[in-house]
Amino acid sequence: MPDSLETPYKRTLYIGSLVVLLSLGVRATFGLFMQPMGMELGWGRDVFSLAFAIQNLVWGVGAIFMGILADRVGSGRTIAISSLLYAVGMAGMYFSHTEMQLYLTAGLIVGLGQAGTTFPVILPVIARAVPAAYRSTAMGIASAGGSLGQFVIVPTGQALITGIDWTGALWVLSLFIAIGIPLAAFLKGRPNAHAGTLSLGAAIRQALADRSFHLLFWSYFVCGFHTAFITLHLPAYLTDGGLNATHGATAIALIGLFNIFGCYYAGKLGGNFSKKTLLAWVYFLRAFGIILLLALPLTPWVVYIFAAWMGLFWLGTVPLTQGLIGQIYGLRFAATLSGIAFLGHQIGSFIGVWWGGYAYQTTGSYTMVWLVSIGLAVIAAVLCLPIKEKPLAAPAAA
Repeated sequence: MPDSLETPYKRTLYIGSLVVLLSLGVRATFGLFMQPMGMELGWGRDVFSLAFAIQNLVWGVGAIFMGILADRVGSGRTIAISSLLYAVGMAGMYFSHTEMQLYLTAGLIVGLGQAGTTFPVILPVIARAVPAAYRSTAMGIASAGGSLGQFVIVPTGQALITGIDWTGALWVLSLFIAIGIPLAAFLKGRPNAHAGTLSLGAAIRQALADRSFHLLFWSYFVCGFHTAFITLHLPAYLTDGGLNATHGATAIALIGLFNIFGCYYAGKLGGNFSKKTLLAWVYFLRAFGIILLLALPLTPWVVYIFAAWMGLFWLGTVPLTQGLIGQIYGLRFAATLSGIAFLGHQIGSFIGVWWGGYAYQTTGSYTMVWLVSIGLAVIAAVLCLPIKEKPLAAPAAA
């Protein structure tokens, strides 16, 4: 970050990034629990897929309400409540002995917790705190925090499962999430009520009437489909192909490691070049990576190269999409509008996670899901190109 950025801004950026790191890092471990929990409790992949599909959908719907809460009563309270819900949901998975209990804890409660501890709430806090000249770069850094969490916490989660079983791992990971409760005190504040002329309802109607918002919504859908399917099902896909659990955990961690650079440079480039064009390239290059995975023999090095490639474009969509929302619609209700757009991401996550499990249970293969992932990446790239990047003028008062 530039030296001219003052210390209070840095504190908001770094603490916000840490909350995202913990939240998304723990989320990325869920695929590691699928096999040990399933073997002990007699659940198939379809059960876990539905639980995490519910989690993603609740996360998306909840992000709208958490965004409204943050815009109305302040981000600090919202983040603290969400961190508590997330930690309770993680610990509750330990007590889940029926499918419905898993859907309640891992699905509903954890999903609500994620809604207020991730990008739709955290990035608008950072965007308002950081000077405009550094805003895109700052959002890239915060997005990279989620990737660093994936790199650090996924191997930690696998080591915990190996060392103290999945039951002990859940308790430790719930404590990681609980760290967000005291950190929320440093992320207080809400938007200036006089910034802009629109009310919340008018701002939502204005965005929903704009074609560019719908293009962002559905391209974000594809991002969610990719990231959720790969995060949950890639470890099992590799095991099916003759590799082991360590290869899967390493692959997920590598995606996180390389996305640290991907997010940072997506944000940095977004401050100087067309964000919609960069978004289109991110989706197109994802398709290329999936093609390589399917075309080459499934060896550890092929998997690691695939993971590194996908990592470069993994969450690079986030600072670009969030940046476009702030650029086009302003920052007054950025958390709310980001939450609405993020619902598209999570609808994609729901379908990617659930369909991945259903496809495997019915066909014994993930091939069809991979092929659809390629097609969706190309569609998303095309959807990004017509987006109008100019700020949307507020309608004149009646």
